[in-house]
Amino acid sequence: MLKKLSIIIPAFNEEKTIKEVLHQLVNLTLVQNIEKEILVIDDYSSDSTAAIVSQFIENHHEQDIKLHQQVKNLGKGAAIQKGISLTTGEFLIPQDADLELDPKDINKLLEKLLNEKLDVVYGSRFLANDNIIKNPAYYANRFLTALSNLFTRLNISDMETCYKLIRSDLAKKIELKEMRFGFEPEITAKLAKMKGVKFGEVPIRYIGRSYDDGKKIGWKDGLKAIYCIIKYAI
Repeated sequence: MLKKLSIIIPAFNEEKTIKEVLHQLVNLTLVQNIEKEILVIDDYSSDSTAAIVSQFIENHHEQDIKLHQQVKNLGKGAAIQKGISLTTGEFLIPQDADLELDPKDINKLLEKLLNEKLDVVYGSRFLANDNIIKNPAYYANRFLTALSNLFTRLNISDMETCYKLIRSDLAKKIELKEMRFGFEPEITAKLAKMKGVKFGEVPIRYIGRSYDDGKKIGWKDGLKAIYCIIKYAI
C-alpha cells in the first residue's frame, strides 16, 4: 500500500523558481490522500536558493519539508542519489526546480501506478503533446530514448524525463554512479535489468525553458548520455 510519496528536488541556483515549485507542491493534494515528504537537495548553490528554501520551511513548519545542502557542487545525479538515501516514502519521484513540469501531473503517474499495480511509471513529455516545440533538444531526446530502448528492450517514449515514479526499495538497491545528467540513462538501464519490474508511462505537460532562463544541460551531456546508455545496458 502506498502511504507516502517522497518528492526529491535537486536544486542548483534556482532562486527564481524554487519558492513557486515548493508552493505548488505544498498545495498539491495527492490521490487517495497519499502523504508526501519534500526533500530539497541544494547542490552548493551560489545564489540564495538555500536561504529561500530555509525561509519557506520556517513559514510552513506544518509541512514535511527538509533541506539538505551538499558540501560542494556535485551535479543533478549526485543530488538525486542523496535524496534517494533520505527518502522515507514507499515511492519516490524527482521534481525539477525550474517549473518546466506541472506538479499536478504527479497524480497522473500515481493513478497509473495504483490502477495497474506497477513498480515504475515515467511521465512522458512526448506522448499526446502536439504543442511541443520540435527543436534540436527534442530530436536529441527522441534519439537518446530510441537508443536506450534498443539496449534495454523497453518501449518508452521519454527516457530523459524528470518524472520517474519509482518504488523506493528498488531505487535504494541500485548502486548509482553518475553524478550529472547521466543519471537518467543509468537508472533506466539498471531498473530494466531487474527481474519482474513492471514499467508504465503516462503523458505529462511540459514547458521548456531556454539557456537564458537557466537551463543547464548541453551537448556534452548528450554525448555522455550515449556513453551511459551503452555502458549500463551491457
